[in-house]
Amino acid sequence: MLPQKQLSLADIYTDCQNIFETDQHRFLSLLEENLNLDILIPGSFYRHYHSPTGRPREFELHSMIRALLLQKIFSIPSDTLLLIFLKFSAEIRNFCGFKRVPDASRFTRFKQEFLLDLQSFFDHLVDVTEPICQAIDPQKAAMSIFDTSGIETYVAENNPKYFNRIMIQLKAFKNANQLPDSYDPHKAAYKMMPSHATANPAIKQLYINGHFCYVYKFGMITNGLGIVRDITFYNRDFLDAHPDIVVEKKSDSPDEDKSLSDSKALLPVLTDFFNKHPLIQPDVFLGDAAFDSIAIYSGLFNDLHFNRAYIPLNRRSTLE
Repeated sequence: MLPQKQLSLADIYTDCQNIFETDQHRFLSLLEENLNLDILIPGSFYRHYHSPTGRPREFELHSMIRALLLQKIFSIPSDTLLLIFLKFSAEIRNFCGFKRVPDASRFTRFKQEFLLDLQSFFDHLVDVTEPICQAIDPQKAAMSIFDTSGIETYVAENNPKYFNRIMIQLKAFKNANQLPDSYDPHKAAYKMMPSHATANPAIKQLYINGHFCYVYKFGMITNGLGIVRDITFYNRDFLDAHPDIVVEKKSDSPDEDKSLSDSKALLPVLTDFFNKHPLIQPDVFLGDAAFDSIAIYSGLFNDLHFNRAYIPLNRRSTLE
């Protein structure tokens, strides 16, 4: 039986984790020796980066990429804090290859202007790292684990007072009209919550770990090593390409609505992923109880050609 544990690369490659935690100088040296950006960065990214000017840029593409990678590796939460690290650490500055520290607007423009190139960079990384994953553990590398999550946003609906205000009004309504105990103000409040944020329709409601939030939703595929293989945002382009995954609230149960949304998104995300990476072959699928349906099993085995699927029974489902 598979252990109920979230796997990560640190569980497999403990030496790397120990070096990262205890000797960051050695960790940077390890990255310097093994991080060959000439192989990792697609040629189209180089061409796009230099085409607007026709001459060398002040900051090399390698330097910008290295800085952003270090920001994620060291969990630096903002560009402002990253600039402070670059300013006061000659070691990090030299690793990135900066002769001087860029200003904050440079990083902002870089991420905005080259968004699609950054996406192609990470897609290319998936193909480059797949043989490495297979060498570490072919069984875990052959697993495809899917889940839906989101990036929480700063909108009014994410303020707890927003939901509590509706709850208070419905409790007062129940008492004033002497409604029976079967009337649940919490469920009624959920049903009254909008399906998306007023400020931006792309920010959808999601129910995560027992609480409501409004997020940019995405589907994520990882392998058994805990390494992310794909993140697909449910943005307008994706929804236009896959209109069948759009699920509005249909019940007073947030868990049920999330299950419906997850199950609708699964097959389109997996199909797009394997089309982008034809060298990766489906083998073992792992997912939660939301995917326990005949349609999902048919899609996994008949359309995507998975060999095995591990999905808990969904007690809320009925016989089809």
